[in-house]
Amino acid sequence: MSLVKISGNASGTGTFEIAAPNSNTNRTLTLPDASGTVVVGASAVSAAGQIPFSTDGTSYTPTEKIVSGTVVASTSGASIDFTSIPSWVKRITVMFNGVSLSGTSTIQIQLGTSGGVQATGYNSNSTQLTNALAVSLIASTTGFVINSASASAAHSGQYVLSLLDSSNGLWVLTGAVGIDGSATMMINTGKKTLSGTLDRVRITTVNGTDTFDAGSINILYE
Repeated sequence: MSLVKISGNASGTGTFEIAAPNSNTNRTLTLPDASGTVVVGASAVSAAGQIPFSTDGTSYTPTEKIVSGTVVASTSGASIDFTSIPSWVKRITVMFNGVSLSGTSTIQIQLGTSGGVQATGYNSNSTQLTNALAVSLIASTTGFVINSASASAAHSGQYVLSLLDSSNGLWVLTGAVGIDGSATMMINTGKKTLSGTLDRVRITTVNGTDTFDAGSINILYE
């Protein structure tokens, strides 16, 4: 049987203690004090949406449930990088808002480690659907490619990258974007095994020369 113990004092600070079955180790959570601070062990969680995160089960660091990157205007350059992604991340969402290119190349998402962005070994498929029921399918090994080749196409939507197998760095991707003002959408699937721990995501063009000329991009990671 688990033991649950709740205690407090006149200042409004209290503790919530749980003794696990068949264990002599208690887990103590200090309830919010007058300032609204919650303490787990020796770590304070003072912002809404944070959780006490631990990599070893003993030390805890306040961490947001879902962390937002910084929005980047996709209005210049041939690539946009999001770097310094923590090693504990298991899922990344890449979000597009009206993203378009200067030419007719296609957009692709690439993953990287501390050794740099990796441009080989992808198994990527992208299907384009239109209101005329036209279907076009492309595949790529250089990145998670988005099947759209129009200089005026503004892409909006999101793709989710998930770590399927941490033992070998296998990431999978699913998601879709639509073309603003058009009954056209691209559905993507794919996988990539990274040689190392992911710490960056790049959004770039397949030909490497066409540049971004409109919109914005951001990521969420958790």
